[in-house]
Amino acid sequence: MHRGQPGSRQTDQPGRPLHRRCRQHAGFGGGCGRTLPPGHRSRTGPPLRRPGPHRGCTAGGPNRSVRGRRVTVRHESWPLSRPFAIARGTKTAAEVVVVAITEAGVTGRGECVPYPRYGETPESVLRQVETVADTVAAGLDRHGLLRQMPAGAARNAVDGALWDLEAKRTGVPAWQRAGLPPPRPVATAVTIGIDTPEAMAAAAASLAGEPLLKVKLDAHAVVDRMAAVRRAAPAARLIVDANEAWSRALLAEVLPSLAELGVELIEQPLPAIDDAALDGMEPAIPLAADESCHTAADLPRLAGRYQAVNVKLDKAGGLTAALALMDAAERAGFAVMVGCMVCTSLAIAPALLIAGRARWVDLDGPLWLRRDRDPGLGFAAGMIHPASATLWG
Repeated sequence: MHRGQPGSRQTDQPGRPLHRRCRQHAGFGGGCGRTLPPGHRSRTGPPLRRPGPHRGCTAGGPNRSVRGRRVTVRHESWPLSRPFAIARGTKTAAEVVVVAITEAGVTGRGECVPYPRYGETPESVLRQVETVADTVAAGLDRHGLLRQMPAGAARNAVDGALWDLEAKRTGVPAWQRAGLPPPRPVATAVTIGIDTPEAMAAAAASLAGEPLLKVKLDAHAVVDRMAAVRRAAPAARLIVDANEAWSRALLAEVLPSLAELGVELIEQPLPAIDDAALDGMEPAIPLAADESCHTAADLPRLAGRYQAVNVKLDKAGGLTAALALMDAAERAGFAVMVGCMVCTSLAIAPALLIAGRARWVDLDGPLWLRRDRDPGLGFAAGMIHPASATLWG
C-alpha cells in the first residue's frame, strides 16, 4: 500500500474506476458499497444511502460509545459538466470514496478523492479503509487515526466521517469542537482549465465578474494564454497552477511577464523532486508548494524555496492533520492557500472551516460537476456559502 510520500503522490489527476464491480450496487453512485462491522471487514453490504449524481461533504470526531458502531465505504463516480484539463491530463468525472460511520442511529460521513499522482486509486483507498475498519468500529478516535493511517485520501475520508459523527452525536458543531469561528461565506478561486488561448479567453470573459481566477497551465504558450485571460478579465485577481509542468529555466523566463500581467501566485511550477532547483531564486511572484507539501513534516525542506503552501485535506489526511499543518505553516512564515480536488460539496465542507484563515481559497471543485449533492454548499458571485449541518459537521 502506497503511503503517499511527498513528490510521489499525484494531484489533480483523474482517479481510475474500481477493478471489481458489484452488479447489485452498480447504480449507487457508480461503485459498490462495503459495510464493515467489527470482525467482518471484507463483508459486502449495501451502500449507506442512494446518492444523487452529485452532492456534499462530511466529517466527525472521537466517540467514546463504541457499541454497535458500523463502518461503510463505497466508491462513487460523479460526471463533470465539461472536461477538466490540467498539465498532466484531462478528467471527465470525479471519482470519490465515501466513508460512513454509524453509531446509535447517527451517521457521520467523509469524502476523499484518490489520486494516481500519489499512488492512489479508488480500489487502493477502499482497501486502506478496510484495514482500519475494525479498529474504527471499536472506537478509534481522530487522534488515534493519525497513528494508524498515513497521510492521504483514505485517512481524510475516515477523519471526516469521525468529525461528522461527533458533531451529530453531541450537537456541538465541528467548527466549535475545532476551536474555530463559525464558517462564513468566503471568496473562492474559479478555475480555468488548459485550452487554446482563445478558448481560455472565452472562459475568462464568462467569469470576468469573479474576484479570483485560477488558471491551469502546462509548459506551452504560458505567456500567450495568460495574456489572453488577462485581456478577457482585466479586473480579476489571477493565480497560476502549473502542476509540476515547468523547468527552472521556464519559470525564470516567464516570471517577469506574469508579474506584469498581475499574477499574484504560482502553484507548484516545478516537479516536487526538483524543489532544490528553487534554491537561491528570488521570484517576483510568490510560489506555493502543492505537490511538495502534504503535512507539517514537509515544511522545513520547503523553507527558502516556497513562500506559500497549499493545504488540501486529501494530502494532509483530513481536517485534524490540516489544522496542524496550518498552525505550523503560519509559525514558519508561509502564506497559506486552502485548495481541493474535483469533488462534491461533502469534501469541501470540512475545508471551509479553515478557509477563513487562508490568503487564497480554491474550493470550487463542485462547480465542475454536472450535479452536486443535495443539500450542498451554495456558490454565488464567487462566494461559497456554508451548507446546513445535514451535509456535514
